[in-house]
Amino acid sequence: MTAKDIVEEWVRRFNAGDADGLAELYSEDAVNHQVTQDPVEGRAAIRSMFQQEFSSADMTCLVEAIHDAGDVAALEWRDPLGLRGCGFFTMRNGKITFQRGYWDKLSFLKMHGLPIE
Repeated sequence: MTAKDIVEEWVRRFNAGDADGLAELYSEDAVNHQVTQDPVEGRAAIRSMFQQEFSSADMTCLVEAIHDAGDVAALEWRDPLGLRGCGFFTMRNGKITFQRGYWDKLSFLKMHGLPIE
C-alpha cells in the first residue's frame, strides 16, 4: 500500500468511527500529535484517544486532497460544519509511525457545543 492508500483507509475508518480499525493502521510505537493537544504515544493510547473523541462528537472527514510523497502523505480536509485542517502522516513498513494534525480547536469545540477548556 502507498502512503496515499493508507490515508484513504484512515479516512474510511475515521468516518466509520472505528477506533479499533484506526489503531490497526499505526505501529506499536506510533505518535499522534494534534498540535492543539499533547502528543499521544503508542497504538493503545491512540486507540483510546479515538474512542474518547468519537464518544464526544460526531466527526466526519471530507477529503480536499491527499498529497503522496513516498513515505509521507499530507491530508487536506474539511468537515460538514466548515472546519478545515490538515494532517501529515509518516509511514514505515505499511504502518503510520507519526501523525501531526493542524486545526482550530476552539472552533471545533464551539461547533460541537463542547465545553471550552
